[in-house]
Amino acid sequence: MSVFLKAAGRWGGILTIIVLMITLLRQLISLVGFLMVAVKAIIVMAFIGLILLMIILVLRGRSQRRREAEDI
Repeated sequence: MSVFLKAAGRWGGILTIIVLMITLLRQLISLVGFLMVAVKAIIVMAFIGLILLMIILVLRGRSQRRREAEDI
């Protein structure tokens, strides 16, 4: 009986370590996926901000040229 318990304890420990490693890898993959989505969202927001800044600068330049043309 004690030989059976020792064998079950060893195999149970090995099985537990394998299951914990699989769980850890799943969580790590989920974390990496979340971080990739977050980085992509930040890149998209920065791109939209840059486009809006360019539009504002173009419109400001046009309005300044109109004022200069009216002053002449």
